[in-house]
Amino acid sequence: MKASQAHIANNRVARRVTVAIWILSNATLLTHRKQEIKCLATKVQPSPQRPLLKCDDECLRLQRNARLASALNIDPQTHTDDHVPYSDTTLKLYRENPQWAHIYERELRVFAGDKAEKRLRFKPMKSHQRAFIHSLAEDFGFDSESSDPEPHRHVCLFKTPRFVSAPMKTLAQCAKIRASQDPSTQQSTIANDATAVPYNALLLTNPQFGLTIEELNASLKREYAAHPTVKFHTSFLPSEEVVIKGSGSWTSQTLEASLTALKLTLQQTVRRLKLAENVFLCSVDESLNVLRREGSRTQGEGGWSAVVGRSTARPKPSASSVPPTLLPLRSKFVALKKEPKKKVQEEPVEEDWEAAAERSDNEETNAPETV
Repeated sequence: MKASQAHIANNRVARRVTVAIWILSNATLLTHRKQEIKCLATKVQPSPQRPLLKCDDECLRLQRNARLASALNIDPQTHTDDHVPYSDTTLKLYRENPQWAHIYERELRVFAGDKAEKRLRFKPMKSHQRAFIHSLAEDFGFDSESSDPEPHRHVCLFKTPRFVSAPMKTLAQCAKIRASQDPSTQQSTIANDATAVPYNALLLTNPQFGLTIEELNASLKREYAAHPTVKFHTSFLPSEEVVIKGSGSWTSQTLEASLTALKLTLQQTVRRLKLAENVFLCSVDESLNVLRREGSRTQGEGGWSAVVGRSTARPKPSASSVPPTLLPLRSKFVALKKEPKKKVQEEPVEEDWEAAAERSDNEETNAPETV
C-alpha cells in the first residue's frame, strides 16, 4: 500500500516538472506570453502533443524586431538607442537656456497628451523665444504661427493630421546623447548644467481670496523697510500665485542672500495674517516665468510631477465647509438686488360697449347736483 502511494506521488511530481519545463521552453520561444496547462502525460505517452499559444500583436512586434536586428547584425543586449528626434536648431536654442526651455517643453507635452485640445496659445514673448517654440513645434508635428505686432506678438500651435505623438525622449536626454557624440558640445552642456539660476523673487502660494496688490504691499511694508536698497514688485501669475520680485544695484548672489533673510520674517507675517499658505524662494525671468523654485529636486526636473504637484496643492472645497454666504467678502463691489415687479390688477373689459355707455349716462343723470 505504501509503495503504491509513493509511486503515485512520484508520478505527480514528474508531471509537474514536465509542465514547468514545457512552460519555460514555450516562454523562451515567445518571451511574452505564459500560460499553465494540464500535463496530459501518461505511462504510455509521457510526452503528449500540447497546443501552442497563439501569438498576439506584441509577440509579432518582438518577432519583427528580432528579424530586423538579425538582418542588421545588431545585438539587442548591447545595442543603445542614440536616435535624436529633435533638430540641431532646437537643441542649440535649448542649450542657451535649458531651464526656460524645459518649462515650454512640458507645456507642449501636456498639449500633445490632451486629445480634446486642438489649439494652444502662448503669451507674448521675445523673438528668440518664439524661434524656439516654432522649432520645437516642428519636431512635435504641430503647425505654428505668430500673430499680432510687437510687443504683443505671440505663438499659436495647432494639431494637424501629421501630428502622431510627442517624442519619447526629452530635450535633456537628447542633449546628453548629442554631447556624448560631440566633445565640444559636451563641455558647453556641462557648463550650463553647473550654472544654477540664483533666486531673485519670492513666491506666495494659495493667496487669500480677494487679496489685492495694494493690501499685500501695505501688510508687508515693515518687512520691506528692513531692506531699503531692494525694490520689490508684486505681480499675480496665471497659476493663482503671487510673485514678489526684487531688483536693484545688487549682484545676483547678494540679492539671493537678502531674499533668503527676508523670507523668514515675511513667512511669519503672511501666515499670521493669513495672506497666503506658504512662501518659497524662486527665480523668474523678465516675463515672470518661474525658472527655478525652492524645494525642487534638481534643476530641469519636474514634468508631470510638477504639474500634478501644483494641481494637488490647491485646496479642494469640502461639503462640511462654511457656506459661501457666511464668508466675508473683501471686494469693494456691492451686489445690487433687483426688486420684483408689482403685479398690476387689470380692470374687467365690457363686452357690450353700447350698454356700458347707457349705464354711464344714467349714472351721470341720476347723480345729485352739487351747489
